[in-house]
Amino acid sequence: MKLDVINIEGNSTGRSVDLAEEVFGVKPNEHAVYLSVKQYHANQRQGTHSAKERNAVAGSRKKIKKQKGTGTARAGDIKNPIFRGGGRIFGPRPRNYGFKLNKKLKTVAKRSALSAKAGKGDIVIIEDFTFDAPKTRELVGVLANLKLQNEKVLLITGDHDRTLHLAGRNIPGAEVMEAKDINTYQVLKAGKVLLSESAVSPITQMLSNTQ
Repeated sequence: MKLDVINIEGNSTGRSVDLAEEVFGVKPNEHAVYLSVKQYHANQRQGTHSAKERNAVAGSRKKIKKQKGTGTARAGDIKNPIFRGGGRIFGPRPRNYGFKLNKKLKTVAKRSALSAKAGKGDIVIIEDFTFDAPKTRELVGVLANLKLQNEKVLLITGDHDRTLHLAGRNIPGAEVMEAKDINTYQVLKAGKVLLSESAVSPITQMLSNTQ
């Protein structure tokens, strides 16, 4: 699959990039994508929810009334869950919602996401660029030139570019990411994936069948 390379003005550079079929042209595996996205969301959960059960509530352990003869239900101490201010029954406890996935499965999911985007024509190859200073308006101008100002855009660079990262973090719907950090969820969430020329090779090496 060949795609033309465009510059930041939105014009063709006359060059093209050959995208590997084994990475950008496979049949998407929907179940692998589902598991990868599920893992991403699970890992985002803090899991810090907590409630006090009767062993953690402050109060006396003394039996509040005699067992029989009161005409009411028997009761233990004031921390009994049926009383106001008592402990909660089976309350939430801190936990880790994350789970592990096989490395090969995650690779299949990433290939599937990239192939789905490529199949819809939602991958754009742009020549490498950067800014002298992290100016948001400059990146907004680039997106306007590419007619992507109203799209959710994922810009993938070959190496970490702090200037581009800072310029893009204040743009709603735009994300800037290094090639080695891509994940299935963010690729799928983006309306358009902007691949810099230098990002194509590391992505291909990372997700190829030889790895």
